[in-house]
Amino acid sequence: MKRRVVLATCNEGKVQEMQALLASLDWELVSQSSLDIPSTPEGGATFIENALGKARHVSAVTGLPALADDSGLVVEALLGAPGIHSARYAGPDATDQENNHKLLTDLQGVGDRRAHFYCALVFLEHAAHPAPAVATGRWWGRIAESASGDHGFGYDPVFVPDGGVRTAAELAPHIKNVMSHRGLAARTLLSMLGS
Repeated sequence: MKRRVVLATCNEGKVQEMQALLASLDWELVSQSSLDIPSTPEGGATFIENALGKARHVSAVTGLPALADDSGLVVEALLGAPGIHSARYAGPDATDQENNHKLLTDLQGVGDRRAHFYCALVFLEHAAHPAPAVATGRWWGRIAESASGDHGFGYDPVFVPDGGVRTAAELAPHIKNVMSHRGLAARTLLSMLGS
């Protein structure tokens, strides 16, 4: 029987990615949205603090082991923005398209378009777990001049990985999973968990 683990997200794109990335674990990932748990407020100053807070919250509510990630886009010329505010860069209820539009507008005329995606991935056995597994990953690249591509979610249509010419949204999901910040963090987590 698969081990039930709650995934602290309401983002279905993230659920699909994590299921693929952690397929080697004998886990049944259940999203917090499928359990009617509202989004957890992100009050931390770092991606790791936010991921840990989300994992502890959903584990406390469900009594299940929890997995959470906090990830976002860090743009050099914007002093790290959107950063931990990536999901709400254009406002509290902003869509991916609105966030991308704001980012491209903020970078108009800016020559330095270096950026990276960052992911902090946290797994804990229970809400009070004193030594959670914490894995991180970075995916280096630059911001394109315009959005392109239909795959992925978030800032994928405007992010061009280093050494590439296509945006992350133009990459097939299995290719993106090998290269991405979340893929790197997931592989590190798998090694930490002995899988």
